[in-house]
Amino acid sequence: MMKSYRLVIDCPDQIGIVSAVSQFLADHQASIVEANHHKDNQENWFFMRNEIEAESFALTLDQFKQEFSPVAEQFKMNWHIVDSSHKPNVILMASRESHCLADLLHRWHSGELDCNIVAVIANHEHLRQMVQWHGIPYHYVPFPKEDKAGAFAQVKELIYEYEANTIVLARFMQIFPDELCKEFAGQVINIHHSFLPSFAGAKPYHQAHKRGVKLIGATCHYVTGDLDAGPIIDQEIMRISHRDSVDDMVRKGRECEKQALARGLRNHIQNRVIINGNKTIVFD
Repeated sequence: MMKSYRLVIDCPDQIGIVSAVSQFLADHQASIVEANHHKDNQENWFFMRNEIEAESFALTLDQFKQEFSPVAEQFKMNWHIVDSSHKPNVILMASRESHCLADLLHRWHSGELDCNIVAVIANHEHLRQMVQWHGIPYHYVPFPKEDKAGAFAQVKELIYEYEANTIVLARFMQIFPDELCKEFAGQVINIHHSFLPSFAGAKPYHQAHKRGVKLIGATCHYVTGDLDAGPIIDQEIMRISHRDSVDDMVRKGRECEKQALARGLRNHIQNRVIINGNKTIVFD
């Protein structure tokens, strides 16, 4: 895979942002592989992602950060640049359901997800053999009702031990505490088995069946202290009918969950997602 640098920017909109960035890159012989821009007219805010061929670039990343700073300051940019060869460390978390975890492991094993899956944390033991087949450490952390804080303290220790910068809740059926949501803001990704904001909380397929919906879906989103209300990264839907039972909806919904979670994670690890308040800009 070609090594590249990913420059991600958001800032107040004004004339000359694209010109200034493009001129800076041209002045340093940068070959732009991909360029994406978006303006939020309501908030007057500008978003940009440029992918640069690393071999063409005349600057090291440290030199870039130093020399680009005056441009960033001029336009009041929030920005970062990432080396694509530095793969993010990802921890997957799961409970009883295996479909999302198995799908991500398969995609990672086949090279579709360009990251390091450094560990799996689960509050049940039965997924251990599948995970260890992939050569990934498996950590069983029980979550007793009387000491969930202690269990999450173990999770936090493991996140730091593995230097993980992305945590994926692959149908992990425990509510992340507000403390961890804040500490790892923008790093924890969840898949909710519903087309949010409809049917948040527990048993969404039962809620949807009772309501008689004709579409079901799944939502990949960042985790915040507000349950199932964080910035949405991706969603997937599927048509159903009155013939579908709750079990049918669960079965079909699993396909939506796998698709939405995989796309959401892939865009996240490729630095294609910019969080804007409780929304996201996704340059997919």
